[in-house]
This record gives sequence, structure tokens and C-alpha cells, in this order.
Amino acid sequence: MNCLRPTSIALVLSAVFCAHAQADEVAVAVAANFTAPMQKIAAQFEKDTGHKATLSFGATGKFYAQINNGAPFGILLAADDTTPEKLAKEGKAVDASRFTYAIGQLVLWSKQANYVDDKAQVLKTGDYQHIAIANPKLAPYGLAAMQTLDKLGLTAQVQPRVVQGENIGQTYQFAASGNAQLGFVALSQVMEGGQLREGSAWIVPEAMHEPIRQDAIVLNSAKDNPAAKALMEYLKGDKARAVIKSYGYAF
Repeated sequence: MNCLRPTSIALVLSAVFCAHAQADEVAVAVAANFTAPMQKIAAQFEKDTGHKATLSFGATGKFYAQINNGAPFGILLAADDTTPEKLAKEGKAVDASRFTYAIGQLVLWSKQANYVDDKAQVLKTGDYQHIAIANPKLAPYGLAAMQTLDKLGLTAQVQPRVVQGENIGQTYQFAASGNAQLGFVALSQVMEGGQLREGSAWIVPEAMHEPIRQDAIVLNSAKDNPAAKALMEYLKGDKARAVIKSYGYAF
């Protein structure tokens, strides 16, 4: 019979204890458009590192206000690059940690198949009653949508039909529920594994709006948090990037 000597048992217990002692947790504020990929990434991150990322999803503008009011987030995964930069300049975040984790893609989407063509003619000729657009003052995807309509010369024509979502998550719900026949949403919300899950869509050319650079930054409260450091590195790794790419983002 093989028995562990007391010293061997102590070493095993010590190793287990150390593994748990080194596992930390970080609270992450995540832009609503990045919900699905981040849920997958966080689960894999915990499995691979032992660290835990506690996720909250919402509008970048609201997260900025909450951080200013002392919300206990350790990392912000924004839907833009200006909010993290602003937090760094205001001394609320670690500027050296900031990087672009994804470049977002805007899409005009309908739950209805064959409703949106590859030139978005439905915006000019469609009999739609409502189009969902995120609040351009809070959501970068909403701002990109309005810039697109301006480029197309359709702002005045489309504006009376707009139903405004507080963030891109709510905007998607308006379109997915059928309350709006069309919606300018994030490609990540309607795409998985490189394919459209349902409906029809026009992927908005990048030249139609300013780039949707989505930056991550570590907030001051987590500057010495090992889980925060580990997650920021993990987001740059091959596993995370494969997930991000599968939802239609670029780098």
C-alpha cells in the first residue's frame, strides 16, 4: 500500500492552499455590446487562471457616472476609447493599462429575413414604422448610427421613426421583439461563429462613421489587483481574441 508521508501531505495541502490564496476577483464594467463574448471569455478566464471576473453590463456613459460616484469597479471595458482616456486624465484610472480590446462593427438589422438588403434600401423605401437607435449621447453605437444616417442624407426622413434605447442592449431588444422593424445594433449581438443568427442585415461600411474603438482600462481601485492584471493580459491572448473575432469584432 502506498501512503503519503506527513511531509508529503503537508506539501499537497500547502500547494492547494497557495492556489486558492493566489486566486483573486475583479469587478468588471462591460459595455452592453460586448455581453455575449465577455460571458464566454470570463468563464474561460476563471477556468484557466483561477481568478474570477464579476461582470456588470450597461451603457458606457452610465458606467462613467457610476465610477465618478464611487462604484467599486476594477476594470472598464468601454464601448469607446474616449471614456477610458477621460478617466485616466482625471486621475481615476491607470493610463498605462489602457488598450483597444476590440473594434466594433455597426449593423442595420431586422429580425425579418430578406427585409434588409446589402445596400440598406429599406431605409429609403421600406414601410417600417420604427427603427431602434441607441442614445447617441450615451452609446457610441448610437452616435455611429446617427453619423451613418447623416452620411446617407436620411436623418430628417428617419428621425420621426426612431425609438431610442438607453444602451445598445435595450436597442437590440426593441428590434428583436419586433417593436421596431429595424435597428442599428452591434454586429456582435446578431452574429455568432462568423454567421448571422437570424433575420437580415446590412453591415455598415467603416467609412460611414468614426471607428468604434473599444478600450479597456484598469481603475485605480484595482491597480494592485492580480485578477485585474491577469484579465487585461488574457484579453490580449489568442483564446480571448478567437472569441472576440467570432462575434464580428476587429482589432
